[in-house]
Amino acid sequence: MTSGPTEHYDVVVIGAGVSGMYALHHLREMGLSVRVYDGASDVGGTWWYNRYPGARVDGPGSPFYCYTFSEELMKEWDWAETQSEQSAVLAYLEHVADRFDLRRDIQFETWVNEARYDEAAQRWTVETSTGVRASARFLICAVGALSTANMPEIPGIHDFAGECYHTGQWPHEPVSFEGKRVAVIGTGSSGVQSIPEIAREAAHVTVLQRTPQYAFPSGNRPITPEEMAAARRDWNAVRAKMLANPGGFPADIHTRTALGDTPEEREALYEKLWQRGGFQFFTESYNDIAISEEANATMADFVRAKIRKIVHDPETAEKLMPDHFVMTKRPILDNGYFEAFNRDNVSLVDLREDPIERFTETSVITRSGEHPIDMLVLATGFDAISGSMLRLDPKGRGGVSLKERWRDRFHNYLGLTISSFPNLFMIHGPGSPGVFYNMPLGAERQMDWIGKLMSHLRERGLGAVEPTADSEEAWANEVAAFANATLFPRTDSWWTGANIEGKPRYFSAYLAGSIYYQRIADVAAKDYEGFAFEPAAR
Repeated sequence: MTSGPTEHYDVVVIGAGVSGMYALHHLREMGLSVRVYDGASDVGGTWWYNRYPGARVDGPGSPFYCYTFSEELMKEWDWAETQSEQSAVLAYLEHVADRFDLRRDIQFETWVNEARYDEAAQRWTVETSTGVRASARFLICAVGALSTANMPEIPGIHDFAGECYHTGQWPHEPVSFEGKRVAVIGTGSSGVQSIPEIAREAAHVTVLQRTPQYAFPSGNRPITPEEMAAARRDWNAVRAKMLANPGGFPADIHTRTALGDTPEEREALYEKLWQRGGFQFFTESYNDIAISEEANATMADFVRAKIRKIVHDPETAEKLMPDHFVMTKRPILDNGYFEAFNRDNVSLVDLREDPIERFTETSVITRSGEHPIDMLVLATGFDAISGSMLRLDPKGRGGVSLKERWRDRFHNYLGLTISSFPNLFMIHGPGSPGVFYNMPLGAERQMDWIGKLMSHLRERGLGAVEPTADSEEAWANEVAAFANATLFPRTDSWWTGANIEGKPRYFSAYLAGSIYYQRIADVAAKDYEGFAFEPAAR
């Protein structure tokens, strides 16, 4: 335990990414004293760490991947592209930190080593890597759904003597690929984005593919001044549309079904959306793709046909052919991914047919032979959604650890709270829409709700709040009901925890974003139904 004095605050926030930054701003506006701790050296969270080549927004993009709480902020920041690159998103977050003077309440390069609840005092105590101890009535965990890197354990990988980088922990200094033989493990979002960029510079790229992916053209293009002006002019209407949309973006909700169109009509729509690029492929196509096997097959077959047309070598094209339901792994927007396999300096190894046996100091050896390499890029993703909370492993009532509580399931209520962990709140935790929702807007909406519950305690003279076991069980069933009505749980993915050995395997995200926010509003309106309260300690 840390020796020395304890600093006292109303709230401690862990994480200075998109969610933690907004939490700090909102809590300050409530008049509370706040301290934020983050292991990075500046704001940005995921966008501070993920600096790999080609990193950019690959969901519905700018100018709507942004905070919405300040119309002035929207009016003063110009986005350059529809799919903003990492440096542009980080520059925006740095501007927000400057604009609202956030850094004065953030302690960087500081990891929280322990967080423990004191039942008698009704306060959380945190111990940090820098020796600081802090006590707070409330603990906000803005630790990120995609921040705990998944480091593969492959025989000999630690013997490899060349350069080795994980895409989620990319160096801040430039990395040169020139003249180097590079192996990339993983073809999720970061792999698909980085492989074309690396191939332009490297002597050779060996793509070690674990799972073939559906990837869609990003359609990235400059945002025109007229588009920015229109978004600002109609900002209230745009934000209202974002709030009503299941994913938190200003898109109309379509009732058109794939099975309701003729094959010719489907093909024409898919081709139009493919040529345009971007997430419109999902938001403007059909509403039965995620729930009907037959409808899903129409989109999957379209993409597979595109891969065969783009990739010149038929054998390579077949190795790139995904065989799971489309959309049931994280949809990926690419900038020349499939085209990269037409380059002479790119080769593909299908690890399902030709698995890695081991690494040496200078190579990777698969069943078919040895591949000499100078550099290894691990595009192996994250222990997503729950991993960052488990890394923190707070201790609640009676010293119970979160790892104990979450051994078999990520028990929670509303995706925001956990029984036996009073006055602890998560943003974008399991049981919430999380990564299925516009992350900045979701952070605002969840933190606003948390802030109102804090005010409720203060106004009623209450000291602590946590959900009941029954409400957690009912919430788990509700989350599962939405998921099981879709094809999502039927595919192994990081959404289901399948990428982490020993992790509970089930779909833990709430799949109806707009309904979710109405649900948590209803809970508040019913005097916080499902929660147990304690009087304030004397």
